[in-house]
Amino acid sequence: MTVTRFQDLPLADRDREWDGDAADKRVRAWADAEDEPDAAYRDAHIWYDGDKPGNFGSYKLLIADVVGGRLKAVPRAVMAAGNIMQGARGGIDLPADEVDRVKSHLARYYQKMGDSPPWAR
Repeated sequence: MTVTRFQDLPLADRDREWDGDAADKRVRAWADAEDEPDAAYRDAHIWYDGDKPGNFGSYKLLIADVVGGRLKAVPRAVMAAGNIMQGARGGIDLPADEVDRVKSHLARYYQKMGDSPPWAR
């Protein structure tokens, strides 16, 4: 189990719509990860199951999309992930000891957006 390394991705426009399924398809194509996940695909997520890195279902909290040929963090995706993480165990199946690290990762993107995460308000 592991939290991905902070990528400091550039931000997409704040008003960009978020469609996680469509973003996942674009990220897979961009990362050349259509058969199995790779490091570039991992960079678009906050967390993945390190015991099963070859399983697409191991990747959680997609926050990025391909915009103009580049991987960018999408503010609405960051906010959606933040809302998920606002719950006690994060609203998704993550190890309890990794929730704080996930929140810390997300908080760095909130700071970059000039905002505070929902659990800090």
